[in-house]
Amino acid sequence: MGILHVTNTRPFVSLKQIVMGVLLSRATTARDTSSKEESLPEYTTSEAGNPFLDGWYADPDTEIYNGEYWVFPTYSDVYEKQTFLDAFSSPDLVNWTKHPKILTTETVKWAHKAIWAPAPIFRNGKYYLYFGANDILIDEIEQGLVGGIGVGVADQPQGPYVDAIGKPLIGEFHNGAQPIDQDVFIDDDGQAYIYYGGHSHANVAKLNEDMISLGTFSDNTTFKEITPENYVEGSQMIKRNGVYYFMWSEGGWTGPNYAVSYAMSDSPLGPFERRDKILEQDSAVARGSGHHGVIHVPGTEIYYIVYHRRPLSETDGNHRVTCYDRMYFEEDGTIRKVKMLVKDNFADGKMIAWKTSGAGDWVVEDQKLKGTSGDGPAYAFLDTNFTDLVFDATISSADYSTSVPALIFRASSMEANSTHYWAKVRSDRVEFGITTNGEEEVIHYEEILVGSGDHTLSIKALGAEVSIFVDGGSSPLVVANDTRLATGATGVAVDGEAFFGDISVARAE
Repeated sequence: MGILHVTNTRPFVSLKQIVMGVLLSRATTARDTSSKEESLPEYTTSEAGNPFLDGWYADPDTEIYNGEYWVFPTYSDVYEKQTFLDAFSSPDLVNWTKHPKILTTETVKWAHKAIWAPAPIFRNGKYYLYFGANDILIDEIEQGLVGGIGVGVADQPQGPYVDAIGKPLIGEFHNGAQPIDQDVFIDDDGQAYIYYGGHSHANVAKLNEDMISLGTFSDNTTFKEITPENYVEGSQMIKRNGVYYFMWSEGGWTGPNYAVSYAMSDSPLGPFERRDKILEQDSAVARGSGHHGVIHVPGTEIYYIVYHRRPLSETDGNHRVTCYDRMYFEEDGTIRKVKMLVKDNFADGKMIAWKTSGAGDWVVEDQKLKGTSGDGPAYAFLDTNFTDLVFDATISSADYSTSVPALIFRASSMEANSTHYWAKVRSDRVEFGITTNGEEEVIHYEEILVGSGDHTLSIKALGAEVSIFVDGGSSPLVVANDTRLATGATGVAVDGEAFFGDISVARAE
């Protein structure tokens, strides 16, 4: 309880210049988008924060048009409100432009319930967008209702897309597959395929050159069932080094067990034997991760999986957010399990998904999160639930005696009155403490003379032991033990005014 240990005051000797030089070099590489040729979007995750799209979006598919990255998601709400599709474009996978209502039910007259899961493709000088509508069921088809997979066409990626054929391209069940969740793939020989299916059945069909009608296979059939083990929905096809990767979602889309699995084949028609699950929920980061697209940076081995997930604190099954993480291939061609990382360098100028509380204001300035307190500390939280963790950030204050930045971890809630641990940097010391019922208690501190400006602050918490590092030091400045808090949210706080940047939270290993 209270202050457990104090050491003699000593001058501040740091690795700040070296550390900040490395950080600055990395930031320049990652953020300078003035030249597309010089700027290679090689990230570990969406380093400007996940989700990278602001708002409720799900079922993303991707395409690269005119040198820009495009994401086409579902507007994630109740069916009655899913009456349109938005798109997002980016030159660098960091800064995203929203293109609203590129296709709506007003232009697809037969779509009366919902439009979702768009799949983009370009051919013959036209942009095509395939989508599911009405969530049609077998008994509804028997009653004469219309629904299924439609196709829109436009002269530019951002639309507006118009209904290409005035009816569903696929409007019936074949081989037990519900006509939803399509992906369109053009093979190296120019043959286009559409992969789709719900209700635990998957089909593939050929698309004719016009992209709005279906062809037939050599046996005169139109649909071939390719259902792998555990398939539910969310078809996706990519090709790499001559190998076809059929990917899909399994589990229930409203539940925590939604996940992505894949199969490999030497043919676009399979057979597709399930290899492994590569993306699933992480109890520290998010739930219900699935229904994805893939971005491949041309001419490289850089791949990203773009998917939706549900924030840990979100209870509405319709509320999902769109994220991306790096996807790696092993030497034998198999796909490594995807790790959902938590980072934010604020390079997009936004603080998407941060939850603010307390007395104060938060804004992003010059790729840093600026907090200014009012009558009490100001807080900004990430919706996470880490136990053992490594929490890194850069902090900056003009005067650490009057403006005190803090990193928050194992918080009981994302509110100012939460119970939580904190690490604070003052002008003459670094503190580790706990806030309970609004009362702060210093558990341990070390005296150190801290100059103004930028510093790096790192926390490693393993069980009851907490270590705090300053400016990249190899040895912790503060080591203490406390057993009162085991898990919870992470965040930042300030009493006064301070800046935070290059935030990263990960499991301690």
